[in-house]
Amino acid sequence: MSDPLSIDAAELKMLVALRHDLHAHPELGFEEERTAGIVAQKLSEAGIAVDRGLGKTGVVGTLEVGEGTDHIALRADMDALAMPETAQRPYTSTQPGKMHACGHDGHTTMLLGAARHLARTRNFNGTVHFIFQPAEEGRGGAKAMMDDGFLSKFRVDRVYGLHNMPGLDPDQMAVVAGPQLASSDSWEVTFTGIGTHGAKPHLGRDPITAAGQFLSLLHTIVARIVDPLEPAVVSACAVEAGDFKALNVIPNTTRIAGTARAYSAKVRDQLEQEIGSIAHGIAQALGVEVSYHFTRRIPPVVNDPDTTARALAAAQAALGPARIRTAFPPSTAGDDFAFFSQSVPGCYVWLGNGPAVDGALHHNTGYDFNDEAILSGIAFWTRLVEMDLAA
Repeated sequence: MSDPLSIDAAELKMLVALRHDLHAHPELGFEEERTAGIVAQKLSEAGIAVDRGLGKTGVVGTLEVGEGTDHIALRADMDALAMPETAQRPYTSTQPGKMHACGHDGHTTMLLGAARHLARTRNFNGTVHFIFQPAEEGRGGAKAMMDDGFLSKFRVDRVYGLHNMPGLDPDQMAVVAGPQLASSDSWEVTFTGIGTHGAKPHLGRDPITAAGQFLSLLHTIVARIVDPLEPAVVSACAVEAGDFKALNVIPNTTRIAGTARAYSAKVRDQLEQEIGSIAHGIAQALGVEVSYHFTRRIPPVVNDPDTTARALAAAQAALGPARIRTAFPPSTAGDDFAFFSQSVPGCYVWLGNGPAVDGALHHNTGYDFNDEAILSGIAFWTRLVEMDLAA
C-alpha cells in the first residue's frame, strides 16, 4: 500500500502507540474518562479548542480557519464492548471482561491524527468539529450528546462518520448513497396464563403454548407481510419460562424478547405494529393475557446524496478512484450516528480492516483493528475537510 498522505514519521509512530494504549485500556459506554482525557489532551496540544462533557464523557474539538461560513462535523466513537479478549498481543486488554472488539480505538486514533494534521496544515476555509462520541455500543451516546444540546452549541451543516470494515483492504473504502445501517429496536412480549399441573393442562391456560405459536408466526412478518423488496429482520433472542427443576408445572408466564431491524420509517412502523398484532391475536385465541412493549432505540443510517458525493470525491482523492467502491451492501447492524445524520445531512463510510479471517470480524473475542488503516483514515478525513471546506 502506498502512503496516501505525507505525515511525520514520529507523529505516525505516536498514533500507532496511542491506538495500542487505547486497546489495552478499554472503557465501556459513558465510562470513557481515561480515553476522553487523552483525546482532550492531544487536541489541546495541537491548538484545537476543546469542549467536554456533552453526553457525559463526550469530547468535541473545534478548528476554525479563515472566514468560510460552512461548518462540518466528523464523528469517531470511543467505547469498548463488555466481552473478554482471547487473542494474545503485546497490547491485549488489561481490563477483564472488556475489549475493543469493534475498532473504536482505531476510529479515535484516526480522527485524532486528522485533527492534529489539519491543525498544522490549515489548508481549508471554514469550521470543522471533531466529535469523539461515547457509548455507541447500545448505550445511547449520540442521543445523549444531542439531548445535551450538541446542535445548539455547535452549528453543523453536514456530518460524516467512518467505520472499519473487515473484508476490504486497509487502503480501500466504500462510499454509497442511501441506506447503510438498519434501525435497531427492541421488543418484549409477556404471555400470562393460569399455571397448573403439567398432567392437567385443561385446568389452566398455558402461556408456553402461546409463546410457541407466537414464535412460529413471528417469522411470517418478514416472509409474508413486509414488501419483499424492503429488507427487514425480526428475531427472538431471549425466552424465559418455567423451571427445569419442576417439569410437572405449567408456569403462569412466558416472556419473549428480541430485536427488529429496518431501513425505512415505513417498515419500522410496520414491524412494531405486526409484532403486537400477532401477540394480541394469539392471546385472544388461547385465552391468555399479553403485554407488549416496542422500544425504539436507534434510527436507520441513510446517507444523504449530496453529502455522499462530497465524501466520495474526498475518498477518491485520498486513496485513488480504483480503491473506492460505490456499490456495497448495507449492514443490518445499527449505529447511533443516525441521531446526528437524521438532524443534518450526513454520510457514513466504510474503511477496510483487512481480511475477515482469524478473529477479524466485529464483536469477535480475537478482533483487532488493523494499524495499516490508520494512515488511510487520516488521509480521508484530511481530504474531506480540505475539499468540503475548500480554501
